[in-house]
Amino acid sequence: MPFGDQAITTALDVVAHGGIVAVPTETVYGLAGDATSDTAVAAIYAAKGRPSFNPLIVHVPDLASAQIIGDFSDTAVTLAKTHWPGPLTIVVPLRPDAGIAKLTTAGLGTVALRVPAHRAMQALLRACGRPLAAPSANASGTLSPTRAGHVLRSLDGRIPLIIDDGATPGGIESTIVAADEELVRLLRPGPLLVTLDLIRGAARSLDDAAIEAPGQLAAHYAPSKPLRLNAIAAQPGETLIGFGPVPGDVSLSASGDSVEAAARLFDLLHAADAGPAPRIAIAPVPDDGLGLAINDRLRRAAVGAVRDAAA
Repeated sequence: MPFGDQAITTALDVVAHGGIVAVPTETVYGLAGDATSDTAVAAIYAAKGRPSFNPLIVHVPDLASAQIIGDFSDTAVTLAKTHWPGPLTIVVPLRPDAGIAKLTTAGLGTVALRVPAHRAMQALLRACGRPLAAPSANASGTLSPTRAGHVLRSLDGRIPLIIDDGATPGGIESTIVAADEELVRLLRPGPLLVTLDLIRGAARSLDDAAIEAPGQLAAHYAPSKPLRLNAIAAQPGETLIGFGPVPGDVSLSASGDSVEAAARLFDLLHAADAGPAPRIAIAPVPDDGLGLAINDRLRRAAVGAVRDAAA
């Protein structure tokens, strides 16, 4: 259903009765349900086929709403005031009286919170008047959706409503940090490049970390086909996704623009996954700036694709 007043009214009715809906954010499409409802959160896990130890991000309309749910240190407040609304998720201790369903946090004593900037998610949050758990709107471990059509392909028949507001502008999931009293740890790189001097703990250590936030599984964001990284040329049977000087069959960004590449990443992976070639290859992306987040997704996607092929 196209975004508008009628779509929000329809979505509100679904959510108010414990149901779930797909809605765009500035990063990817999310699968939203009432974060205080065991029934709604269970429906999210069931629709995604999501492991129960993988927590969900809770979306709220503003910082004041987030502080009702989580215990924000001065550092966390500074991060929130600087970067919200926007593609930053902050993991903080869960308040005991927050009322968040235990399934939402996977039983952890922390909660992942975000204030999204997208008009559709903001409209739904304000209409509902309650926090919404909203992981990416795709089957667990598969490619994240940046268009309503991607959601339909992955979850058709599992959810009653998709709010269509076109392609998401960011194209890659939010940056996730854990904010303690004086320490900020990077749990998942993303489109927001949090000031590096605030961060203790780098992306290279994420694969060895305990699950504290979404997107930390070693195999994640995977296409159904084998994915070869750092390809300079296509091999027989491959769709080559280029970048910069490597043209490919299609390109993340012919000019080598990492912002354009992030926005197009999952869209092109979806297209290659649905195409006739049995394998996918992707050109090297420099591992700096936003490239850190792009390569994080690609490494996890390649692991997931290998595991799927071996299954």
